[in-house]
Amino acid sequence: MQDLNFRRKRRRSSNRPAKQGRKTSGTRKLKFDDGRGKLRFERRVRPGKGAVRVAVIWLVQIVLVCAAAFFLVFLFGYRVSNAGDSMSPALGNGDVVLVNRLIYKFKSPSRGDIIVFRESDNTHYSIKRVAGLPGETVQIVDGSLCINGEPVTDQIYVSDIEYAGVASEPVELGKDEFFVIGDNDTSSDDSRIADIGNVQRDEIFGEAWFVADSKDNFGFID
Repeated sequence: MQDLNFRRKRRRSSNRPAKQGRKTSGTRKLKFDDGRGKLRFERRVRPGKGAVRVAVIWLVQIVLVCAAAFFLVFLFGYRVSNAGDSMSPALGNGDVVLVNRLIYKFKSPSRGDIIVFRESDNTHYSIKRVAGLPGETVQIVDGSLCINGEPVTDQIYVSDIEYAGVASEPVELGKDEFFVIGDNDTSSDDSRIADIGNVQRDEIFGEAWFVADSKDNFGFID
């Protein structure tokens, strides 16, 4: 028969600390992987706000394009119809030309330029070529155009002029006056006629530079 052990089991002192597990570093943290992806936070733009911004940009671009087109047409695309054959062969009757309104803001018309002008008491535009410049003396002698007493052929498209008109005598041009004549002098009413006379600087509208509507002369004007 086994001996009976009547020894009282020691009770764990309540003051003795319980056995502790392994100490972990204070900076080490536990990580739990639950299999889910990382959370990402994106800033969402309200659809209404983005649409308004796109519409404003689109509207500004349209306004800028329209403004540029308007100024280009205003400065370089004014249309004037040529009446008659006074500028033949450069221009024909009914040719529609584009007028450069900007060029004479920076320079004075030169000899040989085809200008568009309108006299103060006239309602339609005329198209002629510049022959005499401010300060010069113009005269037609024996069918030739003379400037300051010397025959001129450069930039002049007329010869053997049959009708001299007022230019049969020397015509002195003022500081803002131009003498104009048509390439087809036999069919041209120009500065040789007293009712037209010299063209004033402020009567010049611009330079004809392009034929936009013509059967034979479409393109740049010589």
